[in-house]
Amino acid sequence: MAELKTLARPYARAAFEYADEQGKLAEWDQALADLAGVCSEPRVAERLNDPAWSAEQRAELVCELLGDGLPSGMVNFVHSMSGQKRLGLAADVASLFRDMKAQREQTVDVVVQSAYELSDAQKTQLETTLKKTLERQVDLTCEVDSNLIGGVFINANDTVIDASVRGRLAKLAESLNS
Repeated sequence: MAELKTLARPYARAAFEYADEQGKLAEWDQALADLAGVCSEPRVAERLNDPAWSAEQRAELVCELLGDGLPSGMVNFVHSMSGQKRLGLAADVASLFRDMKAQREQTVDVVVQSAYELSDAQKTQLETTLKKTLERQVDLTCEVDSNLIGGVFINANDTVIDASVRGRLAKLAESLNS
């Protein structure tokens, strides 16, 4: 997995620098997400791995599936990745690009799982607290997971906060078994 990220990093960096110069980070972020979706489609992936298909044919197939309205430079980017047989890295490229974009924009995607639906006031309070703690703009996504029993489980990139009843019970069981 780390090797794939290593191979994908130069493509993500090149895409990011180009998109940033053009002032099109959001458009490229969406286009790369679409590229990742197209390339991960099983029938497309089969074609991309078919040795009978040339790099040009692979790139044309992908560009056709992506449709019109691609940001400037995206077609060339797809052809470059295809020429190096790297279209299979599209998901990693998209992920790395999104990380670079979030770093630049000082934002972080936060997923909050709770046992019950959070009220708007709770969401606002949580968002305010996380902004202060993480020192970034917060993109909050809330999900309900009744298996938590109570409390919340927060995942913000590399930061995980398990304040759920399930998590506390697991820690208690672990300490009793030690």
